Amino acid sequence: MDHLPDLPAEGRIRAVVSDLTPAVDGGRFAVKRSLGETLTVEASCFADGHDSVLALLCWRRDDESANSWHAVPMQPLGNDRWRATLRPDRCGRWWYSVSAWVDPFRSWRSQMARRTDDADIRLAALEGASLAEAAALRAGEALADRNQLLRWAERLRNDGAHADAPALKALALDDTMAEVAARHPDRRWPAVHPPMPLDVDRALARFSAWYELFPRSLGEGGRHGRFDDVIARLPAIAAMGFDVLYLPPVHPIGRVRRKGRNGVVVAGRDEPGSPWAIGAAEGGHTAVHPQLGTLDDFRRLVGEAERHGVDIALDIALQCAPDHPWVTDCPQWFRRRPDGSVQYAENPPKKYQDIYPFDFECEDWRGLWQALAGIFRHWIAQGVKVFRVDNPHTKSFAFWEWLIGTLRREHVDLVFLSEAFTRPQVMHRLAKLGFNQSYTYFTWRNTRAELTDYLEELSAGPGRDYFRPNLWPNTPDILPEYLQSGGRPAFVARLVLAATLGTSYGIYGPAFERMEARPREPGSEEYLDSEKYQLREGGHADGDGLAPLITTINRIRRDNPALQFPGGLRFLPVDNEQLIAFAKHDPASGNAVVVVVNLDPHHVHTGWLELDPAAYGGGDDEGSVQMHDLLGGERYQWTPGRNFVRLDPQRLPAHVFQVRRRVRSERDFDYYL
Repeated sequence: MDHLPDLPAEGRIRAVVSDLTPAVDGGRFAVKRSLGETLTVEASCFADGHDSVLALLCWRRDDESANSWHAVPMQPLGNDRWRATLRPDRCGRWWYSVSAWVDPFRSWRSQMARRTDDADIRLAALEGASLAEAAALRAGEALADRNQLLRWAERLRNDGAHADAPALKALALDDTMAEVAARHPDRRWPAVHPPMPLDVDRALARFSAWYELFPRSLGEGGRHGRFDDVIARLPAIAAMGFDVLYLPPVHPIGRVRRKGRNGVVVAGRDEPGSPWAIGAAEGGHTAVHPQLGTLDDFRRLVGEAERHGVDIALDIALQCAPDHPWVTDCPQWFRRRPDGSVQYAENPPKKYQDIYPFDFECEDWRGLWQALAGIFRHWIAQGVKVFRVDNPHTKSFAFWEWLIGTLRREHVDLVFLSEAFTRPQVMHRLAKLGFNQSYTYFTWRNTRAELTDYLEELSAGPGRDYFRPNLWPNTPDILPEYLQSGGRPAFVARLVLAATLGTSYGIYGPAFERMEARPREPGSEEYLDSEKYQLREGGHADGDGLAPLITTINRIRRDNPALQFPGGLRFLPVDNEQLIAFAKHDPASGNAVVVVVNLDPHHVHTGWLELDPAAYGGGDDEGSVQMHDLLGGERYQWTPGRNFVRLDPQRLPAHVFQVRRRVRSERDFDYYL
């Protein structure tokens, strides 16, 4: 038979590449990394028979041609498993793959090393000569390598006729020549894994501290705050160590069905309404509230923030007040009730009469998508690179994948934070679709078991390669019961946990600084007299607030690489359930931090903590270490094994230790590094 249509395109590929990690849903979605991080790739690479296999980790950026692959050799781990790493140096979409092949030269050399029969050695030397000549041809313009290989091939042929077998074998196994030949391998028939996507973000997506405030509350004497007032607050916010200033929606607020103080259905005549009820006669999502200032004022705010090393994060809420211009101009984008009225937002028993959601199943969905993308493009044009997206889980998954992918191809340095307090599968799907960071359930995890289980899931679970948690102890919508009843110790404990358990965290700033703890009513998580519905004069706390401690915490985060990179989290055993302890270690710098927190805001607790040297990069023979408490300033001498801790919440409910290991100097005295 001349033609067999079911034959493979190339039947001489003998290697196999499988079980490549990391991969998100088999490559359906991108793995996430940021500048400063490495991507460690592993794969199973093997072949039939006993021949030797070699493997490469290959990668390219999306803006490079399909043939512009870079590569680095992978290292064998044993049992046919291989590993290599790359460090992305540019934001954007990347692709990575693994290529493996049966290597004739390495196979020949392995077999030669086991040969003992003189005749076999002489025949194998002739085979080696042919392989060396083939490698010389592949050397191309590397003339030095080419000439070395040709001379070696000639010797293998000539010496095979008269040299004794041991000398010939030694010549064949020459390590120097093996290195030269390895530089020009025969990769004619490689097995290549399908390319996998990698999204590389700027470092802010990995490590960030967010501060949220309402610009309208920065006025004095009953005056509505302006963007200029936010500019005046920038030096203090930057000095506290925050690199993201998050503003709720800054657009005109609807007047129809405006809600009043504490969320009552009917607002008083002069009440400002909720910023999330977007749109009025003055404009919609691309306009600014007239009392805040002008678009020029907003651009000036963005520029001043950048000068202070702070990114302005803008809240994008894809919903409309009843008097938003789109309700009249584009009625097809909204769902109707049986009586013909527009369906307002609901989450029974909650009703949001001042908000109309979009209908993502409307006939004009393409027009809707383009208009919503126009909102983001408008604010990107004003200099905004960070977006906190309100309730993305109530919008189309397909829309988010298209929108974020499109915008990040145009602007690779954008960062999107998903505010989706919802079911885990939905939160993870949004992260896979492109959101760079995600709110979490941290706000409601209070006991040691709850915190341990949840943070182990976030740091080592299946989402570790795409779900970046952003831990918030409070938000304008959430005043947890723990903060309502725990006083200052509760605020300090939650601050330390949020800032050290994860690499990104945020606070609803002024309320947290002032330690506001009054709920709207018993059993509620809503703030009494919430800024969501009224002006609250005073944008920061007085001298008794938490600003000094917050500043210290953020400085500790910036000074310790162990707190800046994901991974390396390890919980430590303590014999008291009210104490939680964990270590973080950064292998690249050797930096290690141990945190101990008293979870009971009312009582002193003591306990014995088990310190494992592996938690801070130490070995089995590790001696004592110095534990420098970066909060209180004290220094303690600890040894591997049991160490005593005591935390009084009225003084300070937490230790944040920098682990300093003993080093022997050249002059034969010890010091701690």
